Amino acid sequence: MSNHVVTEDSGGKKRRFRVTRRGFLIGLGATAGSLAVGVALGRNRFYRFMAGMLSSGEGAPGGLGDEPLAWFEISPENQVTIIVPKVEMGQGIHTAIGQIAAEELDIAWDQIKIVQGHTNLGPADSFGTGGSTSVSSAWEPGRLAAATMRTMLATEGASLLGVAASDVETADGFVRVSQSPDNAISYGEIVSKVTEWSEPEEEVVLKPNSEFKFIGKSMPRVDLEAKIRGEATYGYDARLEGTLYGTVAHPPTIEGKMISADAGDALNKPGVVDVVIDVEKGFAGVVAKTRQQAEAAVGSINIEWDPGKLWSQEELEAMMDTSDGAGTVIQKDGDGLAAVGSPTLTADYSTPFAVHAHLEPQAALVHVKSDGTAEVFASTQFPNSVRGDVAEITGLDEEGVTVVPTYLGGGFGRKLATEAATEAAFLSQAVNKPVHVGWTRPQDMRDGYFRPPTRSKMSARLENGKITALNHNHSSGEVAFPFFPTPLKFVFGTDFGSWRGAFNIYGNIPNRQLNTHLAPFPIRTGWWRSLGLLANVFANESFMDELAHEAGADPLQFRLDHLADDSFGQRMKAVLIEAADKAGYGSELPAGQAWGIACSPDVDTLVAMVVAASVDENGVITVHKCVQAIDPGIVISPDGARAQAEGNIVWGISSTLIEEMTVTNGTVRPRNFDGYPLVTIDRIPDLEVHFVESGGNPRGMGEPAIGPVAAAIGNAVFNATGARLRQIPMTPERVLAAM
Repeated sequence: MSNHVVTEDSGGKKRRFRVTRRGFLIGLGATAGSLAVGVALGRNRFYRFMAGMLSSGEGAPGGLGDEPLAWFEISPENQVTIIVPKVEMGQGIHTAIGQIAAEELDIAWDQIKIVQGHTNLGPADSFGTGGSTSVSSAWEPGRLAAATMRTMLATEGASLLGVAASDVETADGFVRVSQSPDNAISYGEIVSKVTEWSEPEEEVVLKPNSEFKFIGKSMPRVDLEAKIRGEATYGYDARLEGTLYGTVAHPPTIEGKMISADAGDALNKPGVVDVVIDVEKGFAGVVAKTRQQAEAAVGSINIEWDPGKLWSQEELEAMMDTSDGAGTVIQKDGDGLAAVGSPTLTADYSTPFAVHAHLEPQAALVHVKSDGTAEVFASTQFPNSVRGDVAEITGLDEEGVTVVPTYLGGGFGRKLATEAATEAAFLSQAVNKPVHVGWTRPQDMRDGYFRPPTRSKMSARLENGKITALNHNHSSGEVAFPFFPTPLKFVFGTDFGSWRGAFNIYGNIPNRQLNTHLAPFPIRTGWWRSLGLLANVFANESFMDELAHEAGADPLQFRLDHLADDSFGQRMKAVLIEAADKAGYGSELPAGQAWGIACSPDVDTLVAMVVAASVDENGVITVHKCVQAIDPGIVISPDGARAQAEGNIVWGISSTLIEEMTVTNGTVRPRNFDGYPLVTIDRIPDLEVHFVESGGNPRGMGEPAIGPVAAAIGNAVFNATGARLRQIPMTPERVLAAM
């Protein structure tokens, strides 16, 4: 037997989808006498995952298995516990998911208690926290679980009140008689009296947008108080009784391999408990009573390294190929490249390696126990992946490994892999004690994975002021593929992470082609905030600006003219116009300043950005004003969404103006923030973020806003100086060279 579920979008249009009984989990919660409800995601969402990640569509779901995605529990004390599988790393996701649950449950905000799920508690999440999908993936199943629970409570509450189910309503955690609101019973009382629950037989109706009390409002952050009081536990803070500290030796070069190792004098160093070596695994580490003692002793281990090839930056850059025919064609309309013929304009764009530079380096606490189980407390975006890695390195049964994600001091894709956890597990197993491993900043800078560089060769043909053909030859390193099993790489064909943001979005260009080439870098590259979005939009939207100037057209109007008149085109036009209007685009600016504009989509969130920038006599770029208009479908938490956009803008400015990682003599440079500075507060412009809500489901907010930043700044610099910058970072030296 099946249920129909009815939803209403912002326009009031209803749509139906089926949920089988197998889709629900109804039963006792962790608290005695409580009610727990979950909703399984279902395998059909896997196909949406595939499609979403290969385009700028709605993006990936939060998990791909048959376990419940959302799990709510109501206790007899009328408290609602929400077990959230998504990890809180500053993005406010626990608050947003709490708002979704509170909305459909009809409870008061102070009734909510958010609990971080882990591998043995609450919903399974085989995707992890990333891809700007946490809210969008929780939206339908989370609302459905909450609405189902509310319906069940209303039915049982009506029975306890002695009235028909049609005569009651829910409000603030109570079921009450509609015509006699004082005749009410709390959810907690209902839970304490009912012992058998069943799935509703009738349709479960989700609230229309017009009745939202929490969604669309800025609610107090559920993690704020703990963080202000210093009570929040991050990976670096995690401790158990008897905790020891570990440090592991890492190869000195990007191809370094361990040939031999022995303890040397390390065992005689103060505080050292053990030296753990496994040459076959390339592992050598120290366990000590303090972190400082472990770090001091690890250098005394005698290790012989084979450095491998000592790569240079120039050799790595030469691996990228933007010639015609290199790589794979992934977008083609009309005659594609052939239609370009003798191009009106060509241009080459490039971006460098970059590091994540999150505030908290890799950190994990692991206790491998003598009973064949292990506890892991880690700063990770992907607990399930850590579970598998720890099980593999220790030889334990994966079911015996519990991974509890802590708060994260930044993640940005780097903490989808958590090497500190496997290092701590190997050391803990050797000493039979809990061991904490916290990487140093130089280790985190040099020994992780990086945003790969990109090269884009653009060519286009203009006729009568319109683009008739455009070709983009793109090359970059791996982003998603290092984390995929080989068979799945064949399924995807191309690394979607490397070309994210490279698709041409202008539907009124009749002939378009995108060809992407994957460079075989020997250095680790991988997830970075927005994957390739910032870099690839820099090429697309800078070239669009160049073509506008070549055509003698206003850059804004040129974009509007080349967008198709379909749903996507209308949405993108709306954010472009909104950003321009709110910024005062085209109006007179102070001497030396000029406007720049750019736009991009990502996970079906559309962003347009207008900046005002200037360049001084030393080639230093100043961004004076930045205005973004964003269409994320529907906004759950305005403050949270705005903070996400502002964080993206600041990061984008830093990457555009300053950040660059290089390889010299086989070694990553730099080692710390002294050589890899980030943008400081004195260089942050006035920021404005405006939302243009197109309704429907919420889309992602974690990454899309970074897309147009570099292009908008570069376009403003051209308008201010006449110098076209086709390489980031836009350092003073490069600015002066272009002028």
